[in-house]
Amino acid sequence: MDYRMLGGSGCAVSSLCLGTMTFGVETDESGAHQQLDRFIEAGGTLVDTADVYGGGRSEEIIGRWFANRPSDVTEPVVLATKGRMPVDDSPNGAGLSARHLTRALEASLRRLGLEAVDLYQVHAYDPLTPFEETLRTIEGFIQAGKIRYWGLSNFTGWQLTKAVHLARALNVAGPVTLQPQYSLLAREIEWEIVPAALDAGMGLLPWSPLGGGWLSGKYRRDQRPAGATRLGEDPGRGMEAYERRGTDRTWHVIDAVQKVAEDRGVSMAEVALAWLTARPAVSSTILGARTLDQLEANLRSAGLRLTGAETATLDAASDPHPVDYPYGELGVEQRARTLPAGH
Repeated sequence: MDYRMLGGSGCAVSSLCLGTMTFGVETDESGAHQQLDRFIEAGGTLVDTADVYGGGRSEEIIGRWFANRPSDVTEPVVLATKGRMPVDDSPNGAGLSARHLTRALEASLRRLGLEAVDLYQVHAYDPLTPFEETLRTIEGFIQAGKIRYWGLSNFTGWQLTKAVHLARALNVAGPVTLQPQYSLLAREIEWEIVPAALDAGMGLLPWSPLGGGWLSGKYRRDQRPAGATRLGEDPGRGMEAYERRGTDRTWHVIDAVQKVAEDRGVSMAEVALAWLTARPAVSSTILGARTLDQLEANLRSAGLRLTGAETATLDAASDPHPVDYPYGELGVEQRARTLPAGH
């Protein structure tokens, strides 16, 4: 396992992160604790959850794991959670207001059985709350010793830049990370969001690195999913729905991943994860496994280094091809600049 800095912070984390959205929903407590044990044994340190995962059950399961393990096992863990999404139907049951975030963080700490979390992430932008209010609330959490760093999740490029520069203007701590959807099937963030993160010195914590299972090779062209898989149980599930994601481009990417995997003698998941973990600005790639076997398979990607030729093959196959200016070839050419050759 490699270790990297958590964005612009001084905190080091493993290059792979254990995502826990399945805990208490698709993975029972025993299986979740086995995943946590194995992840730490493999050298993993960053564990990511949220107050809405499993209706709070994910945090509760993690909290009981902390309580039942010796300190030398739990000490390396860098724990991240999130707040913002609806926790009830009341008018203030969601958002980035001082009222909601304060209650959300206190509830998370109670479920986790901890006095503080290392990384607190705002789960999405809130158009109804002035961001100055959010920033001053988060600064209060830091000053009170309840969080150590904070980050963003699911922000666009302009929202990220606003957060960074407003924090500087207010002289409060700025975000150190962004958690976006990012994979070989979802590269559009490279047009604006990745450059904004690089400019701000922030690290990326990509979620859905296997595109909801598509990049593991479990689905087939012209054959609707069936059986004990996420889409087998619900083919219309979310953004990875079979009809939505099963495009010609997706199958072209899958073919390229399969070819690289076969040539290297590794799994498709390892290839897809290794490609993503090596992208610019990535601090740690979030693994989302339902079973211990799935986690074991994904952890093997930590030792895989793709060649330049393999990376170029995957880049070409997965290029989302922006259709017009200011992106695409014309935009790149117009913004390029080199100094004239000397005489």
